[in-house]
Amino acid sequence: MQKTILLIEDNTEILDNLSEFLELQGYATLLAKSGKMGIELAERFIPDLIICDVLMHGMDGHEVLLHLLSCSKTNKIPFVFSTSLCESCDKRDALLLGADDYLVKPFQLEILLGVTKKWLKLGTRRVICSDPSDAISSFFCPNMKDTSSGQSRLFLKSQL
Repeated sequence: MQKTILLIEDNTEILDNLSEFLELQGYATLLAKSGKMGIELAERFIPDLIICDVLMHGMDGHEVLLHLLSCSKTNKIPFVFSTSLCESCDKRDALLLGADDYLVKPFQLEILLGVTKKWLKLGTRRVICSDPSDAISSFFCPNMKDTSSGQSRLFLKSQL
């Protein structure tokens, strides 16, 4: 069965190039030119992998990831950031937020292919936090939901 990759990128040239390359490798692609459009496509089609730019107008990649993590339909989809942000603290913050991987632009297409194959094979490495009251779990679970309403909590963390 053909795997589907959602590409979220506001630069049309990059979006088209990545899509063409991945399609030549046998993958189906969904294309979103904005974070909002990416969320809509992710919730509608449930892709096997999401590759998302960080710096976008309107809704940035971090906001996209947080939204997708809060939705039970999309919180298990492997998520890779593709960005020009190259500081180690940017990568650390993205992984702590819940991203599975982080590609710094410009990158070689062979690197993209390797990352794509890796996360399609492994699936996300995010796990449910077992004890949300634990300070360490709280640090790694940025999208905790309040239980004052009696609803169950969903806590996600990234295994680094």
